[in-house]
Amino acid sequence: MKTREVIEWLDATFKPEYQEDYDNSGFLLGDARSDYRGALVALDLTPAVVDEAVRTGASLIVTHHPFIFTGVKRLTDGSATGRMVMTLAKNDIAVYAAHTNLDNLPWGVSGVLAAKLGLEQCKVLSVKCETEGVGSVGAGMVGELPEPAPVEGFLQKVKEVTGIPFVRVSPLDAARCAPRTVRRVALCGGSGAEFIGDALRAGADIYLTADLKYHDFQRTDGRMVLADIGHYESEQFAKEIIFRAISEKFSNFACRISDVQQGIVSYI
Repeated sequence: MKTREVIEWLDATFKPEYQEDYDNSGFLLGDARSDYRGALVALDLTPAVVDEAVRTGASLIVTHHPFIFTGVKRLTDGSATGRMVMTLAKNDIAVYAAHTNLDNLPWGVSGVLAAKLGLEQCKVLSVKCETEGVGSVGAGMVGELPEPAPVEGFLQKVKEVTGIPFVRVSPLDAARCAPRTVRRVALCGGSGAEFIGDALRAGADIYLTADLKYHDFQRTDGRMVLADIGHYESEQFAKEIIFRAISEKFSNFACRISDVQQGIVSYI
C-alpha cells in the first residue's frame, strides 16, 4: 500500500473542505508515492513525537493541529521546525493534519467530548452549513444532561473526564444570578470564545471551552456559567477519533496513539 491511498481515505473521512479559511489541514509533508508502514497519532507535532515515529517505524504522523500554520521562511537546523522536517524527510515520514474540519464535523472534537460528558439530544452549536450525508457542519455542540446537576458537581465530572486539575470559571455566587444547576450544556473544544453568544442564544446553563480572556467572563452577565477547561484537555479526544478511524480501515497496519504526547501547558 502507498501513502497516497491512506491520504485519499483521510481526505474522504475528515473532509478538509470543511476547514476554516485560515486553517491548513490536510496532507502537509511527505512523498505520497512511498510505501505505507503504519501511523502515529498525536495532537501536536513535536520533536518527541517525530522521534517516536522514527523509533516505532511509522511512515505517517496524523495530528489534530497542523505544524505548518503560518508562513515558514526557513527550514534549517536552527529551528525546531526545521530539524523536525529534516528528520521526517530523512526517514520518509509523511505528516497529515485534521484540524478545524474535525472540529466542525458533528462527530468530531466537540461531539466526542459531549458524548464523554453524557450529553443527549446533541446539536451543532454554530452551524456553518447543512450537507447531505453529514448533516449540520459547524462549531461546538449543545445538549442535555439526563438529569439536572449542581454546577459544582458537573464541573467535578468535567475535571474527571478531561484530567484537568482545576477549571477557570465565572462567579457562581447567587448575587450574580448564575445558574446553580445545569441541564443544558454547550461546549466547544479548543478556542471558542467567539461562540459565547451562540451558547447564550441556545439557552445553555453552562458553556465549556478554552483560551478565554479575562473580560470574556463578563460577557454572560450572570445568565450562564462560563468555564475554561483548557485547550489540550478539551481537544485531547481528537486522538481517539483519528486512531479509531485509521485502525478500523487499515487493520493490517500498525496504528498507535503517541506515548510521549502531552499538553504544552502544565498545572502546578
